[in-house]
Amino acid sequence: MGEPVALDITNGIAHVTLDQPERGNPFDLDFCTTLSRVATECDENRDVRAVLIDARGPYFTVGADLKTMTRDREALPRFIKDATVGLHSAISRFARMRAPVVLAAHALVVGGGVALSAAADFCLAARSAKFYAAYTGIGLLCDGGGSTFLPRRIGVRRTAEFLMRNQTWTAEEAHVSGLVSEVVDDDALAAAAQKLAAELAAGPTASFGEIKNLLLSTWEQPIEAQMELEARAMARVCRTDDAWTGVTEVAARRKPEFRGH
Repeated sequence: MGEPVALDITNGIAHVTLDQPERGNPFDLDFCTTLSRVATECDENRDVRAVLIDARGPYFTVGADLKTMTRDREALPRFIKDATVGLHSAISRFARMRAPVVLAAHALVVGGGVALSAAADFCLAARSAKFYAAYTGIGLLCDGGGSTFLPRRIGVRRTAEFLMRNQTWTAEEAHVSGLVSEVVDDDALAAAAQKLAAELAAGPTASFGEIKNLLLSTWEQPIEAQMELEARAMARVCRTDDAWTGVTEVAARRKPEFRGH
């Protein structure tokens, strides 16, 4: 059996694929550890200007690996702490890296996969995809940044309802709620996600990274502090070649070509 997560970097796009279709792409310890390593590579590799996350098989992910979790009751808390080290570092790096992250959900997304969908900067869903909370159905609660990113996407009250009532949303319901950016026909999902990733990869990556971090701080800062963070981020970006290219080319009524630095 190969790696649970595959990574291919081509033309500035890091293509991250959940790659254990025969198992339903479970979030087990091996998966979480590998995803962390992949996220680090995407964060550190300066050729990466956008990230596209998708999955192979009949499920995007079945979420928690219940077979592993039920082997030893006494070891379960330790397993959770070990697994979430990798999962949480991966999601943190995807959230804070300069490269925008696009997630393409082609099928059922369960538990931690929903948190990952919420953490992505853009989430495209096939029309037949579904999003299942799952956590409280097994007596647990959200991890993977779910309590951070779900309220940001869909609001606190709707998050409580989704999690506590253990709801399953269609792609359209997830779109109306704000979890999903766009719903596309099943056979058009891969092309739509690739097109969006390519569009983002051609953009000013330093600006994207600053925007991502500003959006993460917006609930925590008074408006004056947030505006100072904006000013300081703007000043940092002004030192990049992309910013100078953008300003001068648009001033000359030409379309700028950004290079990610």
